[in-house]
Amino acid sequence: MATKRTSLKTQRTARTIGEQLVTWRKLLGLTAEQVADRAGLSRNTLRKLEHGELGVGFEAFLEVARVLGLGDQLNVAFDPYESDFGRARADQELPQRVRR
Repeated sequence: MATKRTSLKTQRTARTIGEQLVTWRKLLGLTAEQVADRAGLSRNTLRKLEHGELGVGFEAFLEVARVLGLGDQLNVAFDPYESDFGRARADQELPQRVRR
């Protein structure tokens, strides 16, 4: 079975988010050890996340975001009704399932 290759755009996005997490951590005056401890992660897992490695789990990402106070911002950023497209379609009923 062939393995799926991660797109360059996804890799760049992961690196950018990792860099932004580092910046948030430093702006908040937190060490990597403090963030890892508060998020319940190993220092190595936090390092991987901050370097944009894609193998880090979603839960780890969300725990770090919580520690950095970014949870609410993530909720707003991913809310489809916070976008022009989502607001334009807000009155339409969503299908229970999307079929091809």
